[in-house]
Amino acid sequence: MAAVQRLFRAAASGGVAAASRRCMTSLAAEQAAPSAAAAGFPFGAEEKLRRRPAAERNVQWVFLGCPGVGKGTYASRLSRLLGVPHIATGDLVRDELASTGTLAKQLAEIVNQGKLVSDEIIFNLLSKRLKKGEDQGESGFILDGFPRTVKQAEILDGVTDIDMVVNLKLREDVLVEKCLGRRICGQCGKNFNLACIDVKGENGLPAIYMAPLLPPNNCMSKLTTRADDTEEVVRNRLKIYNDMSQPVEDFYRSQGKLLEFDLPGGIPESWPKLLHILNLEDQEELKLAAA
Repeated sequence: MAAVQRLFRAAASGGVAAASRRCMTSLAAEQAAPSAAAAGFPFGAEEKLRRRPAAERNVQWVFLGCPGVGKGTYASRLSRLLGVPHIATGDLVRDELASTGTLAKQLAEIVNQGKLVSDEIIFNLLSKRLKKGEDQGESGFILDGFPRTVKQAEILDGVTDIDMVVNLKLREDVLVEKCLGRRICGQCGKNFNLACIDVKGENGLPAIYMAPLLPPNNCMSKLTTRADDTEEVVRNRLKIYNDMSQPVEDFYRSQGKLLEFDLPGGIPESWPKLLHILNLEDQEELKLAAA
């Protein structure tokens, strides 16, 4: 809670003018955003979820970033620090597929055919997850990699309030090398990365060092590579993402909610700087540093 209180104090220190701008931006976005029902979605998420003023709840953030940039890593760390759920739509889809829910069969057909899951299904899963959390007393959330389109962002604005959007960025050459180094243990299921990235700064780009995330000895012989982690596929994924994400970034930038963060390196280098820019403190790390 100390981290959350510090965050609220920092927001309050922005002054009356800043608060007024945020309020006007929020109201304008709320008026402009279509509701889920208006978009033709039958589940009526906007009727189920209760909007609460920011002062009465925890943070409601979105994390954006290219595939492989580390959205899940930083979002999950922040969710633990702030005491809010980390919600990734990919996990929602996988959980539904593993269930006996009404959407499981429909989702299985879509995934098996290699098609994109529709906005309607995604919002159905997301609204159920948010409502379940609300009923269980959860306050706030961090959405991971969602929304992906302006349409999704507009409908999300009609369903709930988004306080801030953190856009993680990393040099493309580093991203490619990082993705090619990814490995999964076939036994324990944990993710590792064999790439040792040490890129010199040139042409105005910063130097970046990322140490490998090596597996324990008992996992080393059981490592597998994702079939789609080839350079050609990775670069194509990045191109598609960049083409799709720019309008979403512009959407949140126009609302004054976009925070762009260039990762300076791996977790040891990036985590403290991300906390600093968010005006947060990791009490556990402070205890370790003082020990």
